[in-house]
Amino acid sequence: MGTMDFKADPSAVTINLLLIVHPEETASKQKGQRERQTEGGCGAGLQDDGNGNSRSQPPQQRDLNGRRVSREPREKTQTVTPYSNEGTQVTVEIHPKNTTGQLIKKLSLGKGPQRLPSLRGQDNKGFQRTEAPQPPGGKDLHAYPWDKSSLKSMPVDLQQFEKLDAYALKVNVTNSVEELVKALLKQARTDLEKVRAIWMWICHHIEYDVVGYRDKSQLSSKPIDVLQTGKSICEGYAELFEHMCSIAGIQCMKLSGYSKGHGYKIGQTFTGDSDHAWNAVYLEGRWHLLDSTWGSGSVDDSLTKFTFRYNEFYFLTHPALFINNHFPDNSNWQLLKPTLTLRDFENNMLHKSNFYMLGLLSAQPEAAVIQTVNGKASVSVDCRAATLFMFKLKGTDEHGLMTLKKHGMKLDIYPQKTGSHKLQIFAKPSKASEAVYECVLEYVVECKTVDKAMRFPKDLHQPVGPSWFTERQGFLRPSHPEPVIHTNDGRCSVTFTLGKDISVLASLHCDNSSLTEDASRRHIMQIHRGNQIELKIHLPHAGNFVLKIYAKKKSDPGNYDYVFNYLITCLNTEAKWPAFPQRYSKWAEDYEILEPLSGLLPANRNVQFKLKMHGIAKVLVQAKNTYRLTQSRGYWEGTCNTSGCREVFVMVHENANHSFYSHVLKYEVETQ
Repeated sequence: MGTMDFKADPSAVTINLLLIVHPEETASKQKGQRERQTEGGCGAGLQDDGNGNSRSQPPQQRDLNGRRVSREPREKTQTVTPYSNEGTQVTVEIHPKNTTGQLIKKLSLGKGPQRLPSLRGQDNKGFQRTEAPQPPGGKDLHAYPWDKSSLKSMPVDLQQFEKLDAYALKVNVTNSVEELVKALLKQARTDLEKVRAIWMWICHHIEYDVVGYRDKSQLSSKPIDVLQTGKSICEGYAELFEHMCSIAGIQCMKLSGYSKGHGYKIGQTFTGDSDHAWNAVYLEGRWHLLDSTWGSGSVDDSLTKFTFRYNEFYFLTHPALFINNHFPDNSNWQLLKPTLTLRDFENNMLHKSNFYMLGLLSAQPEAAVIQTVNGKASVSVDCRAATLFMFKLKGTDEHGLMTLKKHGMKLDIYPQKTGSHKLQIFAKPSKASEAVYECVLEYVVECKTVDKAMRFPKDLHQPVGPSWFTERQGFLRPSHPEPVIHTNDGRCSVTFTLGKDISVLASLHCDNSSLTEDASRRHIMQIHRGNQIELKIHLPHAGNFVLKIYAKKKSDPGNYDYVFNYLITCLNTEAKWPAFPQRYSKWAEDYEILEPLSGLLPANRNVQFKLKMHGIAKVLVQAKNTYRLTQSRGYWEGTCNTSGCREVFVMVHENANHSFYSHVLKYEVETQ
């Protein structure tokens, strides 16, 4: 049968008869044919961007708390009969006499394909016919789960788009969709370039209609209305994109389904009508997915303000990633093999777009709700390159231990209250020192029992322990690669190889200690042997301690910068060590005390001294009397009696020709 032009002619019939070709969408949430509303849009719009900026609208027919709400009643069409003709479904709809057909197209009722108008670049002299959109087949499908190869469903070189993107952003045509497409195609030759130009223009010129979302009586999703007002909700974005592609000769479909956008709660179920709309485009022999609504920007939590914030992730997104927050009504449009069920979609972890844009690959566990085991829950993330992470459990990072790995991170959580806890994981590139941390994951941690023993000191900073980051700061080959050091007797030793010419400072912190910070530093002794550094730690009592390590260049006169920390634990209540002797400025960093290590000497005793110092002419120990140490094989040795004194000093004579002695060490003597 040939091509027919249908025109509204009220003199010919008593009602307007409109034939509309609907692309075949065979799978739906409900079996059978159901009534379809001719106008209106869906409510989901923008995805949360990880900085507290929510990037989607709540699902249609739900209020901001997720409760179902009714729509404004709209005029419905009555379906008379559908039938299929070689993959194209034709539906006859009868409209009331006072209803104007929304769009009157040229339709092919014969065996030939449907033809859509097309513009071909700046030399276009008319419309080019293109095949009707066909449902996806085996060649369109991608393997699930994601193979970690690419974020896109086809090879895309963004650098080659730079000139085209810049041109598309400057195009300023709002009087006609056809004229807009014609202007955009002046710099686009391939189908991919045409889709890219249309995508960039919509994402940077159409804002989310936060007012129209609330009052849909003033909302239109017609492409010309969206173009001229410069705003819409997801339905309008998708319809404008589809219409512009059809003009450009690109097969394009508007898809609808469920989304994990604004208002989504971890673990929620999805029922009722669709809440979001997006598109599929046919390029280079395959279907590809994109979402221009979520690519355009973000809205605030109160849904009162939209901010343009371009998101490249939603352009030709790999289907195995797109399914993370888009579940189409027709499962064929998942473009996956195997397809996911709605239950899979509901249970799967929500990875925000930032997760993949930062080069993260996977997270464990994959379920969004985690149950603690003996008060503990664990999360790990794998990534391509070194990445910085942080976390918040109910808004604080006090109840966890996070360690950085070369290709990811590991986090152990110990909630200190039973119940449900929101866990957020943030990340940023390691080289972007000024960049902000972006939210990449959210979990719900269900805690039934609390491990009170894992209550961490408030001075513990995340991440904990050595990592690739501390290696960059010059701390190589740590003796303790794990974040926690357990000691039974209250003593431990940590060693590093220093890869840079740096000075090191360390301090000890505990919530229940009465020691000042200066006094706590005396419980740490530094020993340098070439490029090796050893930190000896003698804990003043049992408990959980934080060992903080700072560093600065030796040539830098400025302050020390914090690098990292350890958690040191001691459960032995009998452990109680005095501080090391007080060291003065003349005590060089490569000097070493072999004995006595304790800064508190017994009274009325002979005490043996053995010190390693170089470049010294004489060494004296001053108690009630003065004792001279002798040099033997690089060590200064001798004995001192502590009777009749409260303090003991070690003094050095650097030059035999001088009579001036410098204090280098100070010991205290126990009271009788």
